[in-house]
Amino acid sequence: MVRKTLSKEDSPKDITNIEKQLGDNDFIVSKTDTKGNIIYCNEIFSNIAGYKTSNLIGANHNLIRHPDMPRIAFKTLWDLVKDKKEFFGFVKNLCADGGYYWVFAYITADLDINKNIVSYTSVRRKPLKSAIETIVPIYKLLIDAEKSGGMNESARVLGDFLHKNRTSYEEFVVNLQKGE
Repeated sequence: MVRKTLSKEDSPKDITNIEKQLGDNDFIVSKTDTKGNIIYCNEIFSNIAGYKTSNLIGANHNLIRHPDMPRIAFKTLWDLVKDKKEFFGFVKNLCADGGYYWVFAYITADLDINKNIVSYTSVRRKPLKSAIETIVPIYKLLIDAEKSGGMNESARVLGDFLHKNRTSYEEFVVNLQKGE
């Protein structure tokens, strides 16, 4: 029997405002190939996302991308990890039932003996509530910028925000998660 691989088209169309939360000691762990297809995920991931582990394996990670997430966040993520740098960030993910959950994500490239990227590993944990309260209006600004001027406008708005606050992207998100 051939198993159908889930794709973005299999994401729920009826999105609700029902939030699920990770426990304070929960860690979501997943690994993708270089194209973003899931090759490993732990039980916490499958439970909160609402999919069977067997259905997540082979699916592209964008299956759980929530429409409230600005595209510039994922461009930033991919630019960093493809350059073999670490990514830290806040991500709102979509559950199979249309609900959502927030994570503070750490993503890094996995390298072979010749330092070629062979996969990516992501570890996510529960974000601070204060961090999410800060990031939600920023993400809304970035999405509005994307709607009016595309990815370039969203990148400009993000750059202006970071410059105004005299911080880098990395410092900003890490300090939010620290509660600073």
